[in-house]
Amino acid sequence: MTSSTTSPTAAALPPRAGRRCHSVLNALHSTHYFSPDAAREMAAFGVTHPAAVNFALRAAALGAVGPGTVAATFYNYKYELVAAHVPDVWKTAVPAEVHGARVRAVDTTLRRLLGDELVRSPEMTEAAGLALRATEACSRGARPLYAAHADLPVPDEPHLAYWHAATLLREHRGDGHLAVLLSAELDGLEAMVTHAATGKGTRPKWVFATRGWNQEEWDAAVQRLRERGLLDGESELTEAGVALRRDVEAETDRLDRAPYEHLGAAAVERLTELATLFTGTALQAGAFPADLIGKR
Repeated sequence: MTSSTTSPTAAALPPRAGRRCHSVLNALHSTHYFSPDAAREMAAFGVTHPAAVNFALRAAALGAVGPGTVAATFYNYKYELVAAHVPDVWKTAVPAEVHGARVRAVDTTLRRLLGDELVRSPEMTEAAGLALRATEACSRGARPLYAAHADLPVPDEPHLAYWHAATLLREHRGDGHLAVLLSAELDGLEAMVTHAATGKGTRPKWVFATRGWNQEEWDAAVQRLRERGLLDGESELTEAGVALRRDVEAETDRLDRAPYEHLGAAAVERLTELATLFTGTALQAGAFPADLIGKR
């Protein structure tokens, strides 16, 4: 995908419309990370450790890269965890074959969570078209994960095309978000600590289980944030912390505005409506652990 001229309807976009649309698109994209179908597909390559499965699936678009590239582009994973599995995972799992396995896992996962009727519905075809249109305005510069995924072919089936577009929009926003976090001087773990403090981020238990960090490192990050005046003694965001998180999200919105401005207000609203339907159905089907999000 390449950059496109901003749509003349850009001024009509309501505040945070792009963020809301991204949130529900990203939720459906993320379902396969928690799916037994992904684990089964990767087990065929002899890859069974959950971290190795995750790194291989998401990094495959980059090619057989080393741990430094994965740690840099994923940002909030502990380098030592990444290095324990990358590049060794590529010895048995060729990136191009991993991507094929990922798409198969997504296909199985979405059919199970949404049901064949919704997967084959006119609404899915419509949503795929809208999401792909939004990606026309994404840009590759300084966005490595987006750029790598943008080089991949668009699947033919509408539900997979929709997932592919959601992936592009996720990584486009994510790459920009990392630039904002770096500017805010929040390292990967500090970013997760402050996000958890909002009540909307991953709970510490899941950070420890999936990102490689431990309680001692979490507590050290909390202390650093207290010294900056961003967290109080109860590990709640201070006024300055709330302002920083608000500014981080607003700046991320600004860097990610092009796809949604290109799509236009009415189409963004429609895509959000459709994405909410799909994601809501997946949530009701148990797509995510019940205790994934929260402060504690």
